[in-house]
Amino acid sequence: MEHSKKTQKLVILGMLSGLSYVLMMLNFPIPGIPPFLKIDFSEVPALLAALIFGPVAGLIVEGIKNLLHYLIQGSATGVPVGQLANFVAGLLFILPVSLMFHKFKNTKGITTGLVVGTVVMSVGMAFLNYYVFLPAYTLFLQSPALSSEETRQLVVTGILPFNMIKGIITGLIFVVLFNKMKYWITKRVAV
Repeated sequence: MEHSKKTQKLVILGMLSGLSYVLMMLNFPIPGIPPFLKIDFSEVPALLAALIFGPVAGLIVEGIKNLLHYLIQGSATGVPVGQLANFVAGLLFILPVSLMFHKFKNTKGITTGLVVGTVVMSVGMAFLNYYVFLPAYTLFLQSPALSSEETRQLVVTGILPFNMIKGIITGLIFVVLFNKMKYWITKRVAV
């Protein structure tokens, strides 16, 4: 019986990872936001995994999604800076949702987690883009570095609002999905 549950978990995580990768490819820009920032809904399957099997499962889905993206799509820099940024953004978003759901096990926990996750992702990615990811792109693309004012402006007028919008839209979609699948999800939640 235990072997069957492990196999079922691996199959579900594999399916959710594949779905997450496909959703990552179905991306689109947001008007008024720099066009290199594209929204996708690839965190939705990772959120499902995190709710059903715990936060580590969500991290696994995020990791596999980004590894697949790097192996299949590659990277403009040869170094997976974009995939690493996407992975970290996903973690910052998913972990609060998973932790709040596993604490409260209800829609209020999901909603609170989505709000906290959106704020944590937005602020965390603003900080990390300013200090880590944007300098890494400059280093690996051999392009001229942005001044600290240009970087600050990009973070404040592009990256921060982008992550807020992405968190809100993803959260709304996930609440609708959760409400439709609530019974199924709660029956499968790992104890």
